[in-house]
Amino acid sequence: MLLACKVKFMIKAFSLLLIAFMALLAIPICIGLAGGMFGLIFGLIGGVIGLIAGLFGAVIGVMAWIFKSIFHLLFGWHWGFGFHPFHWNGFWIILLIIVIVAISQRKK
Repeated sequence: MLLACKVKFMIKAFSLLLIAFMALLAIPICIGLAGGMFGLIFGLIGGVIGLIAGLFGAVIGVMAWIFKSIFHLLFGWHWGFGFHPFHWNGFWIILLIIVIVAISQRKK
């Protein structure tokens, strides 16, 4: 009888030790997986925000390129941030003269 009680107690103690050991292994793994999923979700959200910001920047860049091309054709501005004096292209001067003559002839 005493031996049976000791065996029962040993089985209960062993099962508690086994459950504690499994929890000791499983809880850090679960915490690590949860942290990894958290990082993955926020990384994907950050990637989507970066993609939207990149597309916005590309649209602004295309608009700036269009205006830069227009000013380059009109005034002869070039690359760089230095001051470049205004100088008209010969084609634009002739076109301006033709437009002024056409407008002045239309009013008469």
